[in-house]
Amino acid sequence: MTVLPDRARPLLFAHRGCSSLAPENTMAAFRKARELGAPGLELDIHVCATGELVVAHDDNFLRTAPPGANAGGLDIEELPLREIRALDVGSFFDPAFSAERPPLLEEVLEEFCPDLYIDIELKSGKISGDSLPRLAAEKIRAFGNPVAAALTVSSFNPFCIAAFRRLSPHIPTAVIYGKSREVPWILRRGFGRHIAGCAYVKPGRELVGPASVSRIVVREKRPMIPWTIDDPAVAGEMLRQGCCGIISNRPQDMAALVKAAAVTGGGA
Repeated sequence: MTVLPDRARPLLFAHRGCSSLAPENTMAAFRKARELGAPGLELDIHVCATGELVVAHDDNFLRTAPPGANAGGLDIEELPLREIRALDVGSFFDPAFSAERPPLLEEVLEEFCPDLYIDIELKSGKISGDSLPRLAAEKIRAFGNPVAAALTVSSFNPFCIAAFRRLSPHIPTAVIYGKSREVPWILRRGFGRHIAGCAYVKPGRELVGPASVSRIVVREKRPMIPWTIDDPAVAGEMLRQGCCGIISNRPQDMAALVKAAAVTGGGA
């Protein structure tokens, strides 16, 4: 399956929005990315206790909400939406963003898609019985084909991706991997792609090299989009090696590189 075939190459995803200039995974960060001309967004979603798909990276809000206002550090899946919506997730970055609240996936899709393409990362640690793949598939389906054609779905959890693929086989999917100790050792070099049956891969930048590109991109025909790359020189090298896009906290620094390398349509 080709990844976002109608979009210019190389693909550029603003990591959690323009998270270098605004608080991550907020509408402010997504708007800043759009303002700066980023063609794509990357974001993370969890299912909260009342069943909504909340955009946030961590399992809880201990890092991004002020102390004492984070519902005691409860995981997002334990919190109802009304409590989540009361959280200030902008002040940790700068007091000027104190009005920022955790958005819902549907709000992001409504405002930015399909003008921008979006990679939705499913945050899940479950092997089975997870509602997240089903809820994400249902939400995407409700928006219709124009939005669906502008989306990819990814996860560190290959079982979550396999479950999503069974429900939405037309959406390009990826497994994410890297050297972090938080990733099970057997999945740290991309073995999860064989479990997930995904269309492309998202390796940590330290795992991109001639050998991995030859094995995965050339032989397996799976496009590669590494994370997280904030140096244009490193990004340029990744693209020269055969990656079809990058994920960056600093899309503002990648605009010239992407414009110089862009080829509209086709490609992996």
